[in-house]
Amino acid sequence: MVKFVSAVSAFIFLTFVSLGQEPQSNLRTNEILGIEQLAFSFENYNDSLTLEALDQGEVTVSWERFSDKGYDLTFRYRTGSENWTELKAKNTESEFRVSNLTENLIFQYEFANCKNCDWQDSSIKKVSGYFNTFSSSLFENNSSKGKIEGVVLYWAIPVNTANQILAVYPTASYSLTYNTAIGADQHKSNAKVSPWTVLDDISINTVSHKIEPLIGGEKYAYKIGLNLGDQIIWSKKSSFTTERPWGLFKFLILIGSLGLFIFGMKIMSEGLQKVAGSGLRNMLGKITSNRFKGVITGLGITSVVQSSSVTTVMTVSFVNAGLMTLKQAAGVMMGANIGTTLTAWLILVFGFKVDISGYALALVAIGAPMLFFTKGTLKLWASVIIGFAILFMGLGFLKDSVPGLSVDSPLVQFFIDYKNSGVFGTLMFIGLGTLITIIIQSSSAAMALTMTMVAGGLIPFEVAAAMILGENIGTTVTAQLAALIGNVHAKRAARLHAFFNLIGVFWCVLVFHTFLNGIAYFMEGDPFKSGEAANFGLAVFHTAFNTANVLLLVWFTPWLVKLAEKSVRSKGSADEEFHLDYIGTGIMGTPDLSTMEAKKEVAKFGEITSRMSGFTQKLLTERNKKARALLHSKIEKYEEITDRVEIEVANYLAQVSSGEMTAKTAQQIRAMNNIVNDLERIGDIFYQMSKTIEKKNEDKLYFLPEQRSSLLEMFKFVDTAFDIMVENLQADWDEVKFQPALSAENKINEQRDVMRKEHLENLGKEGNNMLSDMVFNNLFSSCEKIGDHIINVTEAITGNIE
Repeated sequence: MVKFVSAVSAFIFLTFVSLGQEPQSNLRTNEILGIEQLAFSFENYNDSLTLEALDQGEVTVSWERFSDKGYDLTFRYRTGSENWTELKAKNTESEFRVSNLTENLIFQYEFANCKNCDWQDSSIKKVSGYFNTFSSSLFENNSSKGKIEGVVLYWAIPVNTANQILAVYPTASYSLTYNTAIGADQHKSNAKVSPWTVLDDISINTVSHKIEPLIGGEKYAYKIGLNLGDQIIWSKKSSFTTERPWGLFKFLILIGSLGLFIFGMKIMSEGLQKVAGSGLRNMLGKITSNRFKGVITGLGITSVVQSSSVTTVMTVSFVNAGLMTLKQAAGVMMGANIGTTLTAWLILVFGFKVDISGYALALVAIGAPMLFFTKGTLKLWASVIIGFAILFMGLGFLKDSVPGLSVDSPLVQFFIDYKNSGVFGTLMFIGLGTLITIIIQSSSAAMALTMTMVAGGLIPFEVAAAMILGENIGTTVTAQLAALIGNVHAKRAARLHAFFNLIGVFWCVLVFHTFLNGIAYFMEGDPFKSGEAANFGLAVFHTAFNTANVLLLVWFTPWLVKLAEKSVRSKGSADEEFHLDYIGTGIMGTPDLSTMEAKKEVAKFGEITSRMSGFTQKLLTERNKKARALLHSKIEKYEEITDRVEIEVANYLAQVSSGEMTAKTAQQIRAMNNIVNDLERIGDIFYQMSKTIEKKNEDKLYFLPEQRSSLLEMFKFVDTAFDIMVENLQADWDEVKFQPALSAENKINEQRDVMRKEHLENLGKEGNNMLSDMVFNNLFSSCEKIGDHIINVTEAITGNIE
């Protein structure tokens, strides 16, 4: 128990007991009863185990006698209209205790100088008054809200108790006392240092009080007191922290909070992609031309990876690589727009309705040990759990860092003034939402920022809804950036996504206010007035708009595809055929997904390399000098392509292999590295063969008819091997059989042996041109080397890498 001594007058001494309360007293001397310094002090009972104060206690009634008349005293008390309870005191006693009284009540009492009092007898000498059992729990409902360089304190006491206080203590008021946390500690050790500031005479009808100016970003301690004139009942000590004034530091905190949210979203999204990588790949791989299946696929993938940008970039890449058509891509992108609305509901439920940031560290505690498991799946789930925790930690910081502005602030007034300015105002806020999304490159983060500003009363419901429309436009920029260095099909897919979202925003602007009023009609709260209802309305609006847009435009998919094709014209075969299909448009989130694009690129690399055989055969038989020059130029160009493709594919695979991957994916990456090396060597050999043929023509050397026939026969075997190789590259690698490729390689070797025997026999014949024979030997030996590299490709596919 803490006891305080308060000198109220020279004759009054009261002991303060229990929970920091000051003693109660009538503070008067009663000459009739021969007593003085009549005092009442209330002390709560304590739980013996927890030492917590209970809601009952006892009142000590004390006095001092100044008369020697030796009167016996009788004391009675009651609360409200209950029956009186009497206590006796002998003339030698100076106090007694009233037990088992409920706290925070006002009691009426009477003192009389008699043993067996007839209280109705008017001749009895008696006095009457009131005492109370008020304690600090009277202010259990007090709270505080730190403001910029200030605070608002809130408290409430029961209405009945407040009415009784006014009836008994008409001059009652509230008092406040506060100090910095550091100052409070200093004052506790030295009463002359850092005194507490006291505010008196606050109306009893008040339930809140604003204190300013205070030091920004400082922690304070405070107590609320009920001032009854000769007694003050103080609350327990509480604390609050003021906010720093808005400036560079708070702006950096806001950006940092947003960055933490985006970082958590990225980790969670990548983790989910890694967990479900093969499933996502198979889902997209098996999609048909049915646009409705595409919508379901896009919705499912976006719901899993929690990022429409990932789905759209993935779709653009698949179209770019020839894995999907524009019609298929249209359905997937439409579904992605519906799937991304799940983010708003997650933010609403876990970010605003449930303060999951308080459980974030517990989630990290669950996920962190999983990082040390050797089993890949558990490690991937660790990323999902930790990313989820970081995401909502960032959202929690974001809610705290958004400036709390009053309705009268210029910024809030700007939004309020323009929210009803018709189409112009709507378009202005759509542009703002678009800009925010382009800057932070995440529609989910933009959505979180918008909902946080709504919850803080910074922007109204109509403005936030318009910004969400803008965020739908801004999210298309990611796909546009991914397609910048893609081929014409990638650019068309990205343009298709932009058209879909722009058309949706256009028709929604025309019915914007009707749409919002329709949502408000079916809601319990008013989103135009309540921040909580507004955020729920935003989630409904986001889902309803994207779903309605899909249901409307899915029927016009063929027209959207034609519009995209017309808006992005093909620049010819070089644009559609020789540009790298995937590499250059960005790596997918996981190695499992990335290897599929790389395999498609390698397959096309093999097909391009195989064309060099046809060019070389034409060069071998072409008699026109200008035609031969064009063929030489084409072979040289293809050789440059093989060099560039090998480097870029190898660099891409090196980046992919830096992430976590399954053993199977690692084996495929190793195989592809070997394959691109073999294909590049094939390009080099064909280029050297073209230079040999060019030198032969310059020196006017000629092959015998049987030599030319043998070479063309060898090329037939090489072409057969190429066909098998390309077919294997394009097939499911798990289904590839090694035997057909081996048979083709054996035929090439057999043909080489036949040609070598013929060559050796011709060397000693009269009239035979030695230089022509050397060129002939060089060419069929080069074909055999090409055959070796071709069989190496199939060996790599089937896992027979030495």
